[in-house]
Amino acid sequence: MTVPTLAGIHHLKLPVRDLRRSAQWYEEVLGYRVFAEFVEQGVLMGLAMEHLDGGPPLALRLDPARAETAAGFDYFSFGVPDRPGIEAMAARLDALDLPHGGVHRASEGWILPMLHDPDGHEVRFYTHARHEDAPAGPHRVYDPGPDMRVEPLA
Repeated sequence: MTVPTLAGIHHLKLPVRDLRRSAQWYEEVLGYRVFAEFVEQGVLMGLAMEHLDGGPPLALRLDPARAETAAGFDYFSFGVPDRPGIEAMAARLDALDLPHGGVHRASEGWILPMLHDPDGHEVRFYTHARHEDAPAGPHRVYDPGPDMRVEPLA
């Protein structure tokens, strides 16, 4: 059996309570802009957003009930090239007076967690650059955080 061909992420989609408020937040905080609107039976139900410097396309869907249910969950992590890039993101969030969890060493790279959008979705950032001692193959992470332990999978 062959492995199917995939071509990265086509787009990310989040349920939101207020399309315009969420679009404005993603524009001001992360540099997205609206490039398509989806109107269904006369009601604006969705927005497609593009990033001006390589971020994945983002779709927002008006769905207040799902947005509330999903609050607090991190569906995905935005990729950042390296530690200087993630430190710059933390500084940007500080300049915007947005609370976040700070930059921390993770099992493979650096992580910036605990930023929340207007609907409470956790927005995380993770470096593509890996630590020199990051595991090279399949591995198990025990207790992610400052006291984590990483070991190869058998």
